[in-house]
Amino acid sequence: MTKINEIQNYLKENNVDMAFITTPDNVFYYSQFNSNPHERLLGVMIFQTSKPVLVCPKMEVPNAINSGWQYDVIGHLDTDQPFELIKDKVLLNNINPSSIAIEKSHLTVERLEVLQQIFPQANFIRLDEKINEMRVIKSADEIDKMRQAAQLADYAIEVGCKEIAEGKTEMEILTAIENAIKDKGCTMSFDTMVLSGPKSASPHGTPGNRKIQKGDLILFDLGVVYDGYCSDITRTVAFGSVTGAQKEVYELVKSANEKAIEAVKPGVRAMDLDKIARDIITDGGLGNDFPHRLGHGLGISVHEYPSITATNELELKPGMVFTIEPGIYNEIAGVRIEDDVVVTESGVEVLTKYPKELIIL
Repeated sequence: MTKINEIQNYLKENNVDMAFITTPDNVFYYSQFNSNPHERLLGVMIFQTSKPVLVCPKMEVPNAINSGWQYDVIGHLDTDQPFELIKDKVLLNNINPSSIAIEKSHLTVERLEVLQQIFPQANFIRLDEKINEMRVIKSADEIDKMRQAAQLADYAIEVGCKEIAEGKTEMEILTAIENAIKDKGCTMSFDTMVLSGPKSASPHGTPGNRKIQKGDLILFDLGVVYDGYCSDITRTVAFGSVTGAQKEVYELVKSANEKAIEAVKPGVRAMDLDKIARDIITDGGLGNDFPHRLGHGLGISVHEYPSITATNELELKPGMVFTIEPGIYNEIAGVRIEDDVVVTESGVEVLTKYPKELIIL
């Protein structure tokens, strides 16, 4: 069964006339067309029995066709009213929808109001959970692409570590990493972070022109996109020397990371993993310095369903892919260690393989 067939079955089972999917990552998931439309309208219309229709800027129609999309495409100019084109296409298919499934977490109020105007008789239902249910279980092909993305992330960390030198700036190291990935024909999956010294204690800090100094901890957080699928890795290394207190923080985070990964298997709840890691850090006296969730889903999007939090009762299933990334951030040290993991039939596969022993460069 194709992904579009599965949505069609969902529409039939729930007596919904059509779905309008608008998140670029979800458009890619259902169409294999990867686009960043900026402010322009992008979407996939899926009907119970009629053939699906892709909506995109007219200048991207050739790219959509080259991506393998075999159905109709509505290409709209900047001077067009794309929703009028959508209305014409829907009515041409003899569909007068009384119910439309949309991504309520993505569709803007403005665009929803336009849909309500052109289909005044329609109720709008939430499609988000169905899409999450489908995307959360990765196919063997998807997991293989994520293995490739993870290998590239490992390589990027290796490049970053080799670039570290006294007096070199965070941005210089970051640039070397991103250039190395571009040389591989790939792009980063989010803005690369290289944070040194006190800045490593900012979970989402911004790299700048701070120069590397002896005694710094240096935190790398980066990811690579391979054939539409993302990786996400964090490693923290030391330059020149490390204090005993910094080493204790590092080992606490490493233990939390490894123990949580060891617990991954079908049937374990997401909240159980968070508790394992958080208890280790709390028992070490630094629970208040671990201010974020343990991890997040990973795939086409670098952050996707599910969220690995203390309150998520979701049971793990084979094919789920997510991050395990405990961290401690205080005046002593900023340390995060992050890996990408796949739930297997019997346990776990770790995709990111860069060493986790404390490296002093």
